[in-house]
Amino acid sequence: MNPQILEKTENFVVEEDRRLTLYGVTWEQYETIRDTLDDYAGLKMIYIEGTLEFFMPGDKHERSKKIIARLVELYCTDKNIRLYASGSTTYRKKAKEKGLEPDESYSIGEFKEFPDFAIEVIVTSGSIALLEVYKGLEIPEVWIWRNGKLSLYYLRGENYELIEKSNFLPELDIELLVRCANIADQYDAVVEFRNAIR
Repeated sequence: MNPQILEKTENFVVEEDRRLTLYGVTWEQYETIRDTLDDYAGLKMIYIEGTLEFFMPGDKHERSKKIIARLVELYCTDKNIRLYASGSTTYRKKAKEKGLEPDESYSIGEFKEFPDFAIEVIVTSGSIALLEVYKGLEIPEVWIWRNGKLSLYYLRGENYELIEKSNFLPELDIELLVRCANIADQYDAVVEFRNAIR
């Protein structure tokens, strides 16, 4: 494993996403590795049936996930929606052999063991199909940000299907959120979004 991947993030700035994939990893090994490396800020892991991917997000990734989170949280506060953020909490299901840390995750109404929806930012693709992991965790809705666009997926039966609006935030104007999330200056993006929803 590249030791630079495990270097604590406060000691350097990661400009680009970095990934490392291991195969033939047991569930017990995954849990041990995840628990052992919990102190490495920003290090994410995605596990699915023996495949473990380490992921250290870069600056572009972190800025994108943060602006989307700020807009979603502002919207819910402004509309008096009881939104509960869990951030990048580790979610695991041993029976399904799946686990990950979303970029952001939220529950509506109250905190729940597993969130109602999660947000993922993809700057560089990994070797693991994220929606397969989410399906095993039975997280109802996943928002994926890629190349300045937002795709929403809702779990119906055994598969996720692409949807046009969130089932949990049905009044949220997704086009407005995307337009504001693409504004270069984060402060300007938040102000424009706030003015538009009021």
